[in-house]
Parts: sequence; C-alpha cells; structure tokens
Amino acid sequence: MTVPKKPHYLGHRQRLKEKLAHNPRALADYEVLELLLALVLPRRDTKPLAKELIERFGSLKDAIMARPDQLEGIKGIGDGVRSQWMLTQELHARVGEAVTRSGTSLSDPADVAKAAMARIGNKGVEEFWAAYLDSKNRVIAWERVSKGTVNATPVFPREIMATALRLEAASIILAHNHPGGDPSPSSEDILLTERIRETAHGLDIRILDHLIVTDHDYYSFNEQGRL
Repeated sequence: MTVPKKPHYLGHRQRLKEKLAHNPRALADYEVLELLLALVLPRRDTKPLAKELIERFGSLKDAIMARPDQLEGIKGIGDGVRSQWMLTQELHARVGEAVTRSGTSLSDPADVAKAAMARIGNKGVEEFWAAYLDSKNRVIAWERVSKGTVNATPVFPREIMATALRLEAASIILAHNHPGGDPSPSSEDILLTERIRETAHGLDIRILDHLIVTDHDYYSFNEQGRL
C-alpha cells in the first residue's frame, strides 16, 4: 500500500512558522502574506497567491488594505479570504483609533489624523467623521457623521452641532477622506469648513482642525493656517 505524500508546501509552511517564532523580521513580505492566507486556505499552497497580490497592489501594506471590490476576480480569492481581509483591516483601524477612545486626552490633532487614516484612509467612498472633545481636550466620542460617494459626502453643520450639544462638547476635530489619494482640499471642502466653523462659533464651540486623509497622507486646515 502506497502512503500518500504530504503536499510539498506543508514543510515550507512549517519552516515559515519556525522563522516567525525565532525572528519575525526575517520573513519576506510575501511570506508574511503566505501565513495570513494559510489561516483561511490551509490546504492550499498560498505562496503563488501571496506573490501575485503583492505584485498586483505594489506592497504588502497595499495588498492587505485592498478593498473587497479590488479583490474581485482574483483566482483563489473567495468569501473566506475576503472576510479575513475585512477582519484584518478592522483590527488595523481599531489599533489606529486607540487615541480616540473615550476619555483619552489629545495633545495633538495629528493623533486624530492617524486615527482617521487607519479608519477611512483606504475607503473607496468618502466618509466624514468627527472627534468631540471636552474642555480639557479629552475625547467624548469619535463618530461617523456621514457616508457618501467616491468624491462627495453630504454633511450638514447643524447635525454636527446637534451632536456636539448633546455630548456637551467644547471643541471638535473634523476628518474626512479623499479616495483619489490626494488630500488637498477642494473648494467645496474649504467652503464647508467655513460654514461649520461659523455655526460652531455661534454656539461657543471651537473647531480645532479639519483633516483630510488618504491611506498614507493628510492635510490639516489648522497647520495650513486656514482655521
């Protein structure tokens, strides 16, 4: 009776796990992705798929942060991998949002920029968020204000102010993303920021910053002297 041979990739995968245990930084980017894929594709050689994803998206980070719609049509990517990607991205967002947890004291609006980059930087549509702070710059809430399309999201200053009044916020940091990859403000962004600032001023609420983010960069109205 012939004993079936074990698939060749099992030995390779075991060696990767040993490398991970002893020196994680020794793993190549595609090897990190191999092990991640192996969690949902344990009976497949995941090395070719890992290499294809990095080649397609350009880097390990961009491969892991790829949206579900960007993964459509790639051979070997099914519901299991898409779910794994969504979970990994949610983990990334929550770790990045740690500074926006209720009660955290913010010393720099750039901390909110990092949180926004983690949460919405790679989104395919615009989302508008706001960090509501108390008089000591402690976070009361970090909430999504609205969700829109690829290049716009409806934002109503009165809704932001209504939430601020309900939370008894003393100040607000605004944030939204530009899916196109350029964080530079549009004329509409500038006008909206002024409208929100004027509305807030009438209620004795300060707008500390308006941040426009992508997955790798951000623009600060405050840093650019526009607030």
